[in-house]
Amino acid sequence: MHPLEVSIPSFRSEGSNMEKGYTVFKIEVLMCGRQHTVEKRYSEFHALHKMLKKSIKPPEIPSKHVRNWVPKVLEQRRLGLELYLQTIIMENEVLPKIFLDFLNIRHFPSLPKTESCGSFETESEESSKLTHQPALLFLRDPYLLPVTNDTFSNMVIEGVLRGIFYPDFQPR
Repeated sequence: MHPLEVSIPSFRSEGSNMEKGYTVFKIEVLMCGRQHTVEKRYSEFHALHKMLKKSIKPPEIPSKHVRNWVPKVLEQRRLGLELYLQTIIMENEVLPKIFLDFLNIRHFPSLPKTESCGSFETESEESSKLTHQPALLFLRDPYLLPVTNDTFSNMVIEGVLRGIFYPDFQPR
């Protein structure tokens, strides 16, 4: 299963009259715990369908010709478009770039279907190791002041420790 979920929770009508008006569908995209919203008209879904037919076999798309002003019909179209997007995700192991662009997804993780984003169970031991280098290396216990016969005492450690434990200390 892809680390991608889509839903179309709502729609709204745009335009002043029914003849020239159109419907905008609100698509909620959830990927790896991050959610964003995309708004698309039916004509954009139809254009996506035409482009997808060149690379995959997409599912059926709801009918293009409906009475846009009938709420019951618009609700059926919303459900149909939601199922259309979800079916594309479920039936394709690799999602086409045009589909990801349609959903405004720029960085899609290339994970096998069985893995999910950031899952601790699927991380290998190698990927969980720290990759940075140590910034400071202690050759002896830094909480003990350096011995006085040390010719090259660590000035940074000495200064920090004196600043913490002897704040009233004034250098000569």
